[in-house]
Amino acid sequence: MITLRAATDRGHAEHGWLESWHSFSFAEYHDPKHVHWGPLRVINEDRVKAGQGFGTHGHRDMEIISYVIDGALAHKDSMGNGAAIVPGEIQRMSAGTGVTHSEYNHNRLGLTHFLQIWIIPAQQGLAPSYEQRAFPDSEKRGRLRLVGSPDGHDGSVTIHQDVRMYAGLFDADERAELALAEGRLAYVHVVKGSALVNGRPLAAGDALLYRDEAVVSIEQGQAAELLVFDLPE
Repeated sequence: MITLRAATDRGHAEHGWLESWHSFSFAEYHDPKHVHWGPLRVINEDRVKAGQGFGTHGHRDMEIISYVIDGALAHKDSMGNGAAIVPGEIQRMSAGTGVTHSEYNHNRLGLTHFLQIWIIPAQQGLAPSYEQRAFPDSEKRGRLRLVGSPDGHDGSVTIHQDVRMYAGLFDADERAELALAEGRLAYVHVVKGSALVNGRPLAAGDALLYRDEAVVSIEQGQAAELLVFDLPE
């Protein structure tokens, strides 16, 4: 079974300094049909205005991944980490027993556009931890590059859950497939552009939810950037 989650069907919030689209229930947006997909709990597509951001706030027992699409996101946390996250990089923060952090767009001239992704960890009470890694476009061109996994395989960031996260870039005749083991779920999110995914035309912000399917197939991309999550039931 493959279910479409159209970009326009997502929750929407406009806060002046922040515009956010919610793929799953979040804050004041609640949709009982879209609370989570397996352990995938949040995909927020955020646009932060110049000089604005999220002040210091806390999290517990969540794997938090930041994926910058345009601009840069300045991160600072209670573990002593401070960095700018730019397109092509993945940041993973395990909140565990508790962490505080802030995120800002320090650019005075333009938006920062990014995805905030939350994954429920397999175990609560972990020690907080942090990773940030760059994945060049050349490693994602015409293929699904592993960028997150339970064991940090192939240079991916370590996610404390039985989840594998892939990123890919597709144009013209470039295509890729990802085999899904029996009993697994999958989730495909189009970050940019458009592509044909399992025969369905998708554009930026659209997603597909998979259950009892054998493969994710991507083709006919037009400046397409996609994320694919291989998830436990």
